[in-house]
Amino acid sequence: MSSYSELILVSATSRSFCFARPFLSELMEPMFFSYEPPYLLLVAGLFIGIACGAAFEAVLKQSVQAWAKDRSTRNLANLQGRALFIPFLGICIGICMFLGAGMTVFGFPTSLSYGIAFPLTVLIAALVWSQLGKILIQLEQGGSKALDLDIY
Repeated sequence: MSSYSELILVSATSRSFCFARPFLSELMEPMFFSYEPPYLLLVAGLFIGIACGAAFEAVLKQSVQAWAKDRSTRNLANLQGRALFIPFLGICIGICMFLGAGMTVFGFPTSLSYGIAFPLTVLIAALVWSQLGKILIQLEQGGSKALDLDIY
């Protein structure tokens, strides 16, 4: 009787081990991910930021030159309209993509990367837009001499 019970015990043990073995082997083997970092998003964000930056520069120069020719018709603070805001928004989108993809390339999770990049981009964009408005007001009040930083 003892040999029969040992046979059942060994048989039951080997069966449970056989069922558990594939599960344990999956846990013990190193896991390989076929994860490709978003290099394309990184390059696309950089390209969008540079392209929109060039458009922003051109629109700003053109608007300031038009204002300088005919100063009496409109004030310089009104230059921050749709024509200037759309390229600025493109710069912000490119920066957000570049920052998020850059952090993802260095191993941060995607949600964390863009969770940090988006508020950072919005904060910096608000500060830059506000500073641009102040600089345009200074330019209008004192001309180009108001922006001369070398006199201090």
